[in-house]
Amino acid sequence: MARTRAVAAEQETERRPSLVDDAYAAMKRAIHDSSFAPGYQASEQEIALRLGMSRTPVHEAAIRLQEDGLVRVLPRRGVLICALAPDDMREIYDVIIAIEGRAAELLASLPDGEREAVAAELAGHTHAMAEAWEARDLPEWGQADARFHRALVERAGNGRMTRIIQTINDQSHRARMLTLKLRRELGASVAEHRQIIDAIRLGDPAGAQAGAHHHRLRARDELLPLLESFGLKHL
Repeated sequence: MARTRAVAAEQETERRPSLVDDAYAAMKRAIHDSSFAPGYQASEQEIALRLGMSRTPVHEAAIRLQEDGLVRVLPRRGVLICALAPDDMREIYDVIIAIEGRAAELLASLPDGEREAVAAELAGHTHAMAEAWEARDLPEWGQADARFHRALVERAGNGRMTRIIQTINDQSHRARMLTLKLRRELGASVAEHRQIIDAIRLGDPAGAQAGAHHHRLRARDELLPLLESFGLKHL
């Protein structure tokens, strides 16, 4: 009997990380697609019911999401989905501009073969963006753009930069997707991405850094006035 309980406890221990990971991924998806909209507040039990999960992994996932800045866990009041304001986006872009500029600089400093492999990967994502823009498929454009920027940082090989940028991207995802239809310069991103790729391929760290800096600065200066002019105070 004792052995049976021990085996059951061991199996539960093995399952638990997976269940928490599943709850974390499900809650993050719901936040990204606004199924759990900004300002939504619910008990952990209610969230668990909506996701078809049990309360314990949802509780642990909510703690992780709070560390990511996506929710607030309120004692005895449940979980609150955090909203973003234009000032939050300004701070987020300050971090993105700094990290992606440095990442591009690092990529352009790689040995020839590694640079070419990274440039080819980034060019593939940029080509997908160009095709999506031609078809006016904004969701696909957004996904291809996200893949480009994720690869730009991840391939630089700095784990801390990757973790920081992932958290930042999770926080800003809703703002980017909600404003895609409002932004007029999406086509310019393809040309700017190609300039960054060319600098990386040529082994030009200063040019790669400058290209990435300019690209994100222009995007910031386009996005923030849109949020303010359309009265989008919370995202």
